[in-house]
Amino acid sequence: MKIRINLKIFLFILIFILTKQIKVYGVLMLFAFIHELGHMLVGILLGFKPDKLEIMPYGVSASFNVKCEDYNKKIKRGNMLAIKKLLIALAGPLTNFIITIIFLVANVNFFGIERELVIYSNILIGIFNLIPIYPLDGGRVIKNILHIIVGLQNSYEYTNQISKITICLLTAICSIAILYIKNVALLLILAYLWYLVIVENKRYNRKIQILNSLE
Repeated sequence: MKIRINLKIFLFILIFILTKQIKVYGVLMLFAFIHELGHMLVGILLGFKPDKLEIMPYGVSASFNVKCEDYNKKIKRGNMLAIKKLLIALAGPLTNFIITIIFLVANVNFFGIERELVIYSNILIGIFNLIPIYPLDGGRVIKNILHIIVGLQNSYEYTNQISKITICLLTAICSIAILYIKNVALLLILAYLWYLVIVENKRYNRKIQILNSLE
């Protein structure tokens, strides 16, 4: 498995040092890594081989090798591969929520990190990743459910539209929140989400062009 570090992470570290939130950032990155281990564990159990682990400014991302024959295993109108990907997408947030429950019901010490910070970090990571913007886990869940129900091409279209609507709503909410809270982290998160939507929209347009050329 290849491991890659995105150098922009050092810029984020500098920003959080200057804003005196480096400890929070460090804890978030730690549980983001554990979140990704949840994805990897379920992926391995479902027969996928981990391909790449990328450490990025906003967390950690794992990818898997997919066997060509998996694309041909049909279940009703869906696909076995879509079901597997759905389970893998849910595994990460579920890992964070399990950790949250453990720390809520038990007074557990985790490397000296305050219990409240552990709970806050895992709730934040779990909820953030369930935002219905592709390729966040929430977007992947929606895409794979739609793939099973309405087919591959329609799942691309609907997921893309849901991502656009979601980012517009979040921009309105975050704009108001930033005015009152004045937290630079919200601005960084919003900028990152816009980046995801723009990049994925370009990929979506390329995919549609390819699918249309095959018809």
